[in-house]
Amino acid sequence: MIKKTKFDNLLIIDHKCNFDSRGEFFEIFRKQLIENELDYSINFCQENLVNSSKNVLRGLHFQQNPNAQSKLISVFSGKIFDIAVDIRKNSKTYGKYFSTYLSSNDNISLFIPKGFAHGYISLENNTLVSYKVDNYYDPDSEYGIPYDDKYLNIDWGVDYNDLVISEKDKNYDNYRW
Repeated sequence: MIKKTKFDNLLIIDHKCNFDSRGEFFEIFRKQLIENELDYSINFCQENLVNSSKNVLRGLHFQQNPNAQSKLISVFSGKIFDIAVDIRKNSKTYGKYFSTYLSSNDNISLFIPKGFAHGYISLENNTLVSYKVDNYYDPDSEYGIPYDDKYLNIDWGVDYNDLVISEKDKNYDNYRW
């Protein structure tokens, strides 16, 4: 089942899980179902798998056009607090963010359209996150918003002294809202 959010094309995908004596099965991605909700087609070309310890914060990352990326975020082990920031200047939700928890226990994925910055914090050790993207990673197109951006004022739910953050993510310039 796909649930729309107040952000255009930002979707929560609640996977139907099938159980039997062997275990469980569910689809992570069905192109037609997502495209029925969007105003563009999806052609995922790369999938990334990230393993993080508790309190690792990654983001807020994005790639600028023409290399912007849609992402399909799924958690296979552990739990994250996920943030998607609308940076589409003509959007009614520009400068606002969507937040949700995703875990390996809930069978939910998050589809983030092009034009969003994305980040998350791992809430458990050995948190395994997969994300599919519809454009290849291009280091020359990569940008970021500081995790502690004053305009966004995101409450990550963890004391900043306990965060584990890369030097790159600590040193993004302020975003020009």
